[in-house]
Amino acid sequence: MKKLILTWVFLFLAYSPVFADKPLPAEKPLSIGAHAHNDYEHEFPLWDALHNGFSSVETDVHLQDGEFYVAHDEEEIQKDRTVRSLYLDPLMKLVRENRGSVYADGSGIILLIDVKTEAPGTWPALKAVLMEYRELFSFYRNGVIEKGPVTAVVSGNRDWEAMAAEKICPALYDGRIEDLAANPESCLIPIISSSWTDEFSWDGQGEIPDSDLLKMKMIVEKAHAQERKVRFWGTDVPDAVVQEKVWDLLINAGADYINTDKLEEFRAHLGRR
Repeated sequence: MKKLILTWVFLFLAYSPVFADKPLPAEKPLSIGAHAHNDYEHEFPLWDALHNGFSSVETDVHLQDGEFYVAHDEEEIQKDRTVRSLYLDPLMKLVRENRGSVYADGSGIILLIDVKTEAPGTWPALKAVLMEYRELFSFYRNGVIEKGPVTAVVSGNRDWEAMAAEKICPALYDGRIEDLAANPESCLIPIISSSWTDEFSWDGQGEIPDSDLLKMKMIVEKAHAQERKVRFWGTDVPDAVVQEKVWDLLINAGADYINTDKLEEFRAHLGRR
């Protein structure tokens, strides 16, 4: 009966206008947390990630004249590519049609918003936009996270003081390695993210040094002890064989989100494990 219901939901969504001309979302996310780095650079932003079962997607944003435009660099801004049009509006329609969840099995996703403009002026404007879609998001309220189908996490230029002072906050904060040492008693920091090259010397060639393995283990264990998840960015490499070695290393070390641009390749790799 459960399988029949899921099939019905899948077919219903397949013929929905929300999905017209876009890849269909998977029924459930991958068994390993997967983060779509610079998701907006794919042919179908958001949809390619959901089709491949990714549970976290990343968008870079620039605030101009009250609007959030999606682009890596300011000179790449296109007026029709906004955080509303590429992410917020499609997610709202999807969640409403899917009865309160992103994936058909009830799972949600992380929307990691990498802020490129200055933090102090950007956060109030971003908060105002997210509050317009309040039924979509998780909230940090009175020291507790109230889960929604989408959890917005602010990265890049972040304003910790302003976000931590919010009584009701529609986004969480992307932490860094130094936050592990400070260990703020706050679930406002659910993820610790860091650049691979900032932390480790191994470039994928030969065997990884024991010192790198030990450091990775310590970072993961410390984050998990604080009930935070771990993501390393900058882990994509050109060579396919070495890439799979890097992915296996991260998975075996307990990294919670595998950061990659290679959506189909990572899904296929997991299928072979």
